[in-house]
Amino acid sequence: MADYSVIADVSETLQTVLTNALSTLAPGPPVAELHDLSGPVATNPPRVTLFLYEVMEDHTVRNRPATRSITPPTLTEEKPPLPLLLRYLLTPWSGDILTDHRMLGRALQVLYDGAILSGPQLSGGLAGTSDALKLKLAPLTLEDRSRVFAAAQERYHLSVTYEVRVVNLDPINQQQLVPVQERQLIGARPVNGS
Repeated sequence: MADYSVIADVSETLQTVLTNALSTLAPGPPVAELHDLSGPVATNPPRVTLFLYEVMEDHTVRNRPATRSITPPTLTEEKPPLPLLLRYLLTPWSGDILTDHRMLGRALQVLYDGAILSGPQLSGGLAGTSDALKLKLAPLTLEDRSRVFAAAQERYHLSVTYEVRVVNLDPINQQQLVPVQERQLIGARPVNGS
């Protein structure tokens, strides 16, 4: 069940996957870090920052039906989960251009090979669930990427953007319904001469 912490669970999953992937590189080894780019980013050890810059409803799976379960005599109806699309900016920070390129190349390689994260790769409340996160390189124009850095009041730096979908956020409320046991028609009129 994906509760309110699902966004943090996805971020933690990405951080773990990237830190494990970067552990084979030198110097350092580099790490992945969640960062909002609101302050300076340390370069010792080198790191790839994950900046969650947009959360939106995933319209491709928006109109899913409600789920129903029956535990006699009650019928429980629950809204479908809110499908989320998360957009991350991945930025290497080492103080050395070639190291930045290597870290970015390794991150791209790992997220391309593991474009679907599931099972033991998932962290937090997603661990042990049947959920799967689909990762896709989602290029922004240079102008749009520059706007993200400008909003964070940070100088532009080499970066790539990724989309993560479908992140399901479960609703809080369930509706309990009692099925109709019998019906009675009162004041019914005969139909055509009956």
